[in-house]
Amino acid sequence: MTSGWPPVAWEERPWTSVDDGESRRRQFAARGPYAAAVPPRIAELDLPVLDRGLIVDAEDAVVALARFDAEVSGITAPFASILLRSESSSSSEIEQLTASPKSIALAELGLRSGPNSQLILANRRAMEAAIALSGDLDEDAILAMQHALLHETHPEFTGRWRQQPVWVGGRSNSPHTATFVPPHSDRVPGLMADLTAFARRADLAVLPQIAIAHAQFETIHPFPDGNGRTGRALVHAMLHRLRITRSVVVPVSAGLLGDVQTYFAALGAYRQGDVGPIVAAFADACIAAVANGRQLVSDVVEFRSRAYDIATARRGSAGWRTIELLTQQPVISAREVALVLGVTPQNAQNGIDRLVADGILVPAGSSRRNRLYLAEEILAALDSFAQRARRRSS
Repeated sequence: MTSGWPPVAWEERPWTSVDDGESRRRQFAARGPYAAAVPPRIAELDLPVLDRGLIVDAEDAVVALARFDAEVSGITAPFASILLRSESSSSSEIEQLTASPKSIALAELGLRSGPNSQLILANRRAMEAAIALSGDLDEDAILAMQHALLHETHPEFTGRWRQQPVWVGGRSNSPHTATFVPPHSDRVPGLMADLTAFARRADLAVLPQIAIAHAQFETIHPFPDGNGRTGRALVHAMLHRLRITRSVVVPVSAGLLGDVQTYFAALGAYRQGDVGPIVAAFADACIAAVANGRQLVSDVVEFRSRAYDIATARRGSAGWRTIELLTQQPVISAREVALVLGVTPQNAQNGIDRLVADGILVPAGSSRRNRLYLAEEILAALDSFAQRARRRSS
């Protein structure tokens, strides 16, 4: 156990039970005061002494992240989009929100897709907001990240800190049987000001600072909804702010997804004053994310190379330029290609038809009107990425 970090304290808060049709026994169990967390203020705390091996692992993880970011930025392909999509999908899956790569791509085109795809797309917007706002990482930036995540589905939850009790686990009618009860809402503004002050510090070891900031955020639980996804967006804001990643979003959540139980247990250990497990969880997740992300990049590069080799489209034509577009958007339409490439719809369709004839694209559906076309190899690469993330701990 790593010592030197204050554990969460507890305070008694009143609770008014609600008669929601449950049995008398359960109603009695839901009565009376409950214990709410009182997280420590951390803005000016020094990091605790970590195990020497963990320090090395954390430093190695940061080096791996920076190296991967530099590698990808040196490849002449727009990988930022596909890695961001993968991170958003993995972070959502930790919250048990899953969708196929095809469904997510349809959502990005504004086309009909499942509700989870829309939520994953919203998570992408939260990640983008996190990067854009990382230079001034204050309370307004955190509020903006969560607003980007939920303003379309739950606007009533955005724009301010929560003003009601929340709890993790247990029954929905009271916090008495919860596995964890975050602090009362009247403590949230002060705690979030303290957290963002800690996150802006430039005198701490990078990965322990990020892991602790994330764990503190999840302990505060400042919103009625979206805390997990916003907390993982905060991780990327800090990585960008500290200039560890400059060009791409490394799919760290995919590393966490591989062992969700260890990740959740590490958050619990943090609340007891042990920061070692959450630092270790992030170190392991970063190394796994880099390996998985590197394989995804390799798969996409291989697709692009093969597509250029077999394409019959003239270099520089709409069909040729569409190949590059597919590395960002593996489901396309002639309308989308025309808009992105700045060509006429007919030229876009002619280019697509060549790629279909070359076996690079596959048409979806039988209707010619607004037909979609799939880069099945890219979709398969994204699906393989997700499968590797899920089975890492097995």
